Amino acid sequence: MTDRRTAFLSVTGAIAGLAALPTASDAADLPDLSKPEENLSNLIRTSASLKEEDCPWYYNGTIYGIVGEDSPRPLYRFEGMEMYFMRHLSPGLYEMIGNTVTFMRDVDTGAFLREWKNPYTDAVNKVEDAIQGGKAGRGFEYSVNGVRPTPFKDQFPDQPLKLWWTSTGDYVWLHNSTVYPPGMKPPRMQRQTNFIRRDEFVNPKIDSLATTFTSTVFMPWPKWMEMGEHPGHVVWHASGAKLKSIDQLPKEYRTRAEKDYPDRMSARPT
Repeated sequence: MTDRRTAFLSVTGAIAGLAALPTASDAADLPDLSKPEENLSNLIRTSASLKEEDCPWYYNGTIYGIVGEDSPRPLYRFEGMEMYFMRHLSPGLYEMIGNTVTFMRDVDTGAFLREWKNPYTDAVNKVEDAIQGGKAGRGFEYSVNGVRPTPFKDQFPDQPLKLWWTSTGDYVWLHNSTVYPPGMKPPRMQRQTNFIRRDEFVNPKIDSLATTFTSTVFMPWPKWMEMGEHPGHVVWHASGAKLKSIDQLPKEYRTRAEKDYPDRMSARPT
């Protein structure tokens, strides 16, 4: 994107930490999630695929302005796609690369926004699409030692990959956080939860799990809002799902994305 990295899913990365495992009575059918290698393979199945293939995600949500102790103000909606591709570098070592195409929509009408009246400054801002394209060597390294931005991997110590999985009833879910490169302007944090059907999660023959998610992201004001030194920040709230292909994208969104950003419709490295 123009001024941020959004991985509503993953989905673009996990912070290694202590695993919160299901109780033994409720986990007999699950893989041993105390093992970093099981965390790695299931994170990849959840976020993308164990195969080298495009994995599109579709999402939408609302962006809120936060200033001091005032109530959050809904500013505009958004709608987007992230496309992930997991490169196999060597046994047990992967790099996730991806593209992001996000459009802003009017908070009341849902129409695509090209210009927007800023309630904080009264200026009419030219709305920028949130576009980012990953390239080989510029993505995220995935291994049993953690998930790290590839260009900055040496600045993150090895730590066994253990994630917070929960299972109950028919579902398994993963609480996860995005790893950001060092030096990015605060506030900056993303926390997301991915949901998977239990009967699919326990099937090791499935390379790419059908997954839904919800996510909250804390970011500085977007540059196109031209907020200067105005205090505050934005919070993005999104929900979405992994798709089987871009054929499942909503028609209006796909038509615009293919017209304006045809090179972002695949993350496969060339």
